[in-house]
Amino acid sequence: MIILKTEHFILKSMNEKRIKTTNDIDFEIKSEDFPFKYQENLTTKLDAITREFDQNKINEIVLWKVNRYAGLSKDSLTLINSVSTSSEVINEELTKDILSSLIAESGIQLPMASAILRFRNPKIYQIIDQRVYRILFGEKYKQVKNIADQIEKYLYYLKKIKEESTRLGISFEEADRILYLLDKDKRLNGNLPLDNYGYSRSTS
Repeated sequence: MIILKTEHFILKSMNEKRIKTTNDIDFEIKSEDFPFKYQENLTTKLDAITREFDQNKINEIVLWKVNRYAGLSKDSLTLINSVSTSSEVINEELTKDILSSLIAESGIQLPMASAILRFRNPKIYQIIDQRVYRILFGEKYKQVKNIADQIEKYLYYLKKIKEESTRLGISFEEADRILYLLDKDKRLNGNLPLDNYGYSRSTS
């Protein structure tokens, strides 16, 4: 048994690629290795900082580091700002235009787009989230690739969350947060893992 384990370890070690270092005899730097093509627009912006840091700059640096920065176009920002912050009636055509623009932007997916809309007007928008989705529909949230399908999924989600908030006697404006916490509770779904989450995080 010990011999077999030793042989297995040797074979595994032989199959694993050795880490290359700058000390390797065949190490070389080529011209194509120089351009830094990571978050190019934001990298240029951060490289040019000469004034004192504020919280906005720290936020940008954090988002740069985790590759979660989403620079929106002026058209997208104009569409978002055209949503009335006092309206209690959703404009579906405007919503479709906003989501189409946001989802087409680099790094923006439906959950993030819905978060942007929610903070613009929580009276008509709520965040689409794995936890909230499964406690409403009894199934996992699955991302769809087609933008039109994503939009229809979100609009249907909003109708469902409005129906359930009325039935449960909770505020629509707070429904996504209330249902998120309920799903997270171990007496409900807190012990069930989520996609793209560590198990400990999903059950904490």
